[in-house]
Amino acid sequence: MELLVEPIMELVKYLGRSFCTCLGYHLNFDEAVSNLRRELQVLNGRKDDINLSIRSEAGWRKEVKHEVQGWLECVQEINNEVQAIQEKIQRVKWYSKSHLGKLVDKKIEVVRRIYEQGKFADGLTVTIDRSPTRGIILPIENVVGDDSAKEKIWGYLMGNEVGKIGVCGIGGVGKTTIMKHINNELLRVTDFDRVIRVTVSYPLNVSKLQENIAHAVLLDDRQGLQEVEDKERRAYELMSIMEQVRYVLILDDVWEKFSIMEVGIPKPTTQNRSKIVITSRSIEVCQRMGCEIVKVEPLSFQESLDLFLDKVGRHVLLVPNLEGILKLIVKECGGLPLAIVVIAESMRGEDDVNVWNNALNELRERVKSVNGFDEEIFERLRFSYDRLNSFEIQNCFLYCSMFCEDYALRTRELIKGWIDEGLIDGLPSRKAVYDKGHAFLKRLVKNCLLEKTVDWSGDVFKMHDVIRDMAIKSIGPEFGYMVKAGMKLTEVPNEQGWRNDLKKVSLMENNISKISTGLSPKCSTLSTLILSDNRNLLEIPESFFEGMSELKVLDLSRSAIEALPNSISNLENLSALRLELCGSLKCLPSLAKLKALKKLNLNRSGIDVVPQGMEKLISLEYLDLYHCKNLKEIPIGMLSNLSHLQYLVVDAKLKIKGEEVALLNKLETFECVFDEIQGFNYFVKSQDFQILTDYKIAIGAGLYDLIEFIMDRKKLVVLIYNCDIGGECIVLPDNVQYLWIGECKNMRSSLNKTALLEKATQLSYCRIECCEDMDCVIELDSSSCSVLDNIEELCLRQLPNLSVLVRVEGVATPPHVFSNLQILVISECSRIRKLLPLELMQALRNLEKIEVSDCEQMEEIIASSDSDASVDKLNFSKLRILQLWDLPQLESICSAKRVLICNFIEEIWIDECPKLKRIPVQLPLLDNGQPSPPPHLKEIKINEESNEWWESVEWDHKNLLQPFLKYSA
Repeated sequence: MELLVEPIMELVKYLGRSFCTCLGYHLNFDEAVSNLRRELQVLNGRKDDINLSIRSEAGWRKEVKHEVQGWLECVQEINNEVQAIQEKIQRVKWYSKSHLGKLVDKKIEVVRRIYEQGKFADGLTVTIDRSPTRGIILPIENVVGDDSAKEKIWGYLMGNEVGKIGVCGIGGVGKTTIMKHINNELLRVTDFDRVIRVTVSYPLNVSKLQENIAHAVLLDDRQGLQEVEDKERRAYELMSIMEQVRYVLILDDVWEKFSIMEVGIPKPTTQNRSKIVITSRSIEVCQRMGCEIVKVEPLSFQESLDLFLDKVGRHVLLVPNLEGILKLIVKECGGLPLAIVVIAESMRGEDDVNVWNNALNELRERVKSVNGFDEEIFERLRFSYDRLNSFEIQNCFLYCSMFCEDYALRTRELIKGWIDEGLIDGLPSRKAVYDKGHAFLKRLVKNCLLEKTVDWSGDVFKMHDVIRDMAIKSIGPEFGYMVKAGMKLTEVPNEQGWRNDLKKVSLMENNISKISTGLSPKCSTLSTLILSDNRNLLEIPESFFEGMSELKVLDLSRSAIEALPNSISNLENLSALRLELCGSLKCLPSLAKLKALKKLNLNRSGIDVVPQGMEKLISLEYLDLYHCKNLKEIPIGMLSNLSHLQYLVVDAKLKIKGEEVALLNKLETFECVFDEIQGFNYFVKSQDFQILTDYKIAIGAGLYDLIEFIMDRKKLVVLIYNCDIGGECIVLPDNVQYLWIGECKNMRSSLNKTALLEKATQLSYCRIECCEDMDCVIELDSSSCSVLDNIEELCLRQLPNLSVLVRVEGVATPPHVFSNLQILVISECSRIRKLLPLELMQALRNLEKIEVSDCEQMEEIIASSDSDASVDKLNFSKLRILQLWDLPQLESICSAKRVLICNFIEEIWIDECPKLKRIPVQLPLLDNGQPSPPPHLKEIKINEESNEWWESVEWDHKNLLQPFLKYSA
């Protein structure tokens, strides 16, 4: 009996301590929550101070330190986590306060630690060598012609006598091409701090010019100038930026004289040794701006012939009787590189002499029929337009000219515009329409009518200014077009400016703030009206649309419009209404009569109620209600009436009934949140996922901010939040690729033992967080099969009962388990002791990143095992990043007798792992047998207070790694 007393007393003491601890969390819950909010407020105050300091410090030759960027990301993440806790607090039960109180206490410590890490005594920025990124190397083919002009420009740039150079010549003669070539040469062989190229265009927009120059100088920061409204202040800010560098500024396509000082461009002098180059069709403009003139002459006949043959293909010379005709066509191009390239590309692949002869006759007739050199150029270019031999593609090309000069046309938005105009129609699905749109784009690029380039968002397309002039000439007022895009208009044209036979009008990107009361253009044939990007346009009079009975496309996107006139309700032929980013728009008039409406875009608008009569839009195919934060609900039964919908995006706050949208069997793109599992399952079972190929679907409540983040990331996304997984089985789409599970109850089965992922064979990303009942991710036995064969990224956070990642029950681990895994992230899983079983190592051949943090009981990353004592080297052939943070019990990464082969390792970051005694990463050997740091290693990062730990930790040849050691705050 006495033998039992001592153990029982110890147990009682332990249980007593646990009870007291839990009681303490419970009694102090409200105080802890207040402390967390207060600590977070202090942290965010430091974050705001740091952001202000960054803005004052950062600039030319200055860049924010990576550790500062990382700290700011940590602050954002802890804000997200605290917000999730605050949502839990709103619905916490009395008996759950103890557990949540423990979590709150832990977060308080995390917030305090991040606050302390935000002391950057050595500054927030680092001075860097900008030489590799002094400007942008522009894509360009070999430059032909006028070598004397190029040599003269280069001589002025290298000399000290001339500061401003004016490169003049007719449109299409190659001024821009020459300066692109010189831009690249300046970056390769000179020591200018910055080489800046900016397109100016007509009419001059000083604010836009200032922003573009500032962006080019600072490489990645426009925000400073965007926030300054006063013109003189903007000029001062730009001047202060540019005075820090020796620059070459290339101002392309200048049409009118302006003061460089008023813009904020320092005058080039012999002291600052900077240069300005202006390209213009007007010698007078260049002279008035004080430039030394360099005139670009047309190509010689031989240069023209060589360029033409390069583009059309020299094999055409082998076609009998063709060479003579070809040379006459080259002669008709007038020595203009643009005309030569465009015409040659349009004839590529043609070897019929009769077709070439006809082309020659057409060119001659065109040039003969007009007077003036500009007209001759246009007719030469129009030849390529005619050679498209497709009315559809020609109209798609002409549509591009309705945008501002030098406008970046983004692929999807451009194709959407073509769809709205009815230029691509009659196909069975939106995907087929997009495919056809891509084919049209490829054809326009091939014929050199559009130029393809790349920016931060992907592929963009631009029109050469001369080609745009040709297009606008082709669709002038006599053809029913009025294009006044980007002309700095403050009012719409008066009634006399609106011809009765107008078909399409573009007034986009102006400064229009009002439309005169009573203005009622009589345009009975007008089909398209674009008023987008008039950001000060507040209202439209009732009379304005009364004479536009045939209007089909109306675009008011990115305007300050507060309400639409009731006359909109009578536009019965309207097929597309675009109101994207109209944040001040609160409501719309009745849409009941708009039976022809196919597209309604209210993305990020301010509407607070669904438009009256929307349920009667029987032709609607496209409905975008994304980020309509003021919209409270969608009336039950409304969506089920819209049976032709192919594109439906609904704001995350608006819960949708699955039974209602299940009737929409033509959906191809779908984003929404379901309020219950039953409705979600009903919808999934109803859809053909061969048709529905772009979806972002969520189930649950209280996840608005979370879904805003997720929904922007990928296609084929399902998010399950705050659901009872152990109740009704959730049916996932077969082709789901991205799965996020959070705050779910009764998730007791491992992923391969639940019906949840039974058919999700294409899953590549899986994130599970805040699921208290989960204790194992994969459970392998003789009857199991892995559902995560294709998983590339696995993220596990805040799983308090997770005890093992993979549980192996008496079977060899199949070699395909996690065989495609690239990123593994484990955080705040307090029970797990050993992360990866040794048996899994062979499968993890594609692993690139391991991140483990805040796991209180984690002892070992790769579990020791006696089952294969012969394995002494573990090959992580693709591992680039190893991060181990806040693991107080971690004793080893792997057993003492094993080493890791990580020859592609780039970053090792170990923080707050006091018991870790050995880093088993083996250094590679050189040819002479001597050890060497891994060839791709960039840094080994530790806490600045862990120097003593670094001195004591074992790592073979650690002295070779000292240069890579960096300290985090």
